Amino acid sequence: MSSGTARILGRTRYAGMTLIELMVALAIGSFLLIGALTVFIQGRTTFRVNESISRLQENARFVLDVMEPDVRMAHYWGLTTRSNKIVGRATPIDPLSPLVPPDDCDVNWSVNLAAEVDGTNNGYGWVCAPGGAPQATSDTLVVRRVAEDPDPAPQANTLYVQSARFQDSQVFVGPGIPAGYLPATSQTHRLVVNGYYVSQNSSLDNAGNNVPSLRVKTLVGGAAGVRVIDQEVLPGVEDMQIQFGVDTDLLDTPNRGSIDRYVDPEDPILDPADPLFIPSAEILSVRVWLRIRAELRENGFTDTTNYVYADQNVAPFNDPFRRVLVSKTIYLRNARPPL
Repeated sequence: MSSGTARILGRTRYAGMTLIELMVALAIGSFLLIGALTVFIQGRTTFRVNESISRLQENARFVLDVMEPDVRMAHYWGLTTRSNKIVGRATPIDPLSPLVPPDDCDVNWSVNLAAEVDGTNNGYGWVCAPGGAPQATSDTLVVRRVAEDPDPAPQANTLYVQSARFQDSQVFVGPGIPAGYLPATSQTHRLVVNGYYVSQNSSLDNAGNNVPSLRVKTLVGGAAGVRVIDQEVLPGVEDMQIQFGVDTDLLDTPNRGSIDRYVDPEDPILDPADPLFIPSAEILSVRVWLRIRAELRENGFTDTTNYVYADQNVAPFNDPFRRVLVSKTIYLRNARPPL
């Protein structure tokens, strides 16, 4: 006779679960359900955190992938390696060059070829209008060079460098190249000038949440004339700090060609107008720090990190935005001391 039935006076009686058994089963089921829900919620939270961090790291990689090839090619002048052999260049203390666009970012900013990499420390510092409000404590970085490939057909209203082997090179406005240059010993390269900075605003701004961004001022030409345009590189970049790796040894000394120190932009040893200026100083690398911020608030998260990097010591934000800090040192493959 089965345990679920009983025979009384020839009749079969069916017995069900008692109240106690039902309560025990409900309790066990509840514990199992709570455990499953806990595992699901923790897994979902972990996935969301990993996804947020991965997105920030992906943004950082993208920005570095944009900047690195440009910075690495700084000081590239085609057939010549000496920017001081290029006629038409001008420094900020020289008279205003007729070649610069009307919206140039500083005095002779576009043709200051003596400063292949340059920048400002903890401030925007340019006279050209920024895209949105610039970050007050962020550095700027300027890269000057020529395009990698020669341009056999110079375009009108565009700045070029006629780069030559056995004579001085020259900056000019297309389309006609300067006289006296032979095709066998010279090439025409478009002048490339990019100025990177951080803005408090971006294309992803919305009510109550301004998303910062990395932006770039770029020298262009064409039908509208030689001009400087402003473009957004990527939203989410909250700060950029720059340091230059400098070789301060004299020419033809044993340690020439190695980095002696890292300095901030506008350091006195790089400023010809400063008494501490070192004429033999040569920038061999650029170290970049980027602080990347999430575009949206993250529920249940508070950023309590103290960020210490470059010349910055940033107190915890104590806000719901997740951040990552990345850095990279980029060596200038074409760096050459002036002779």
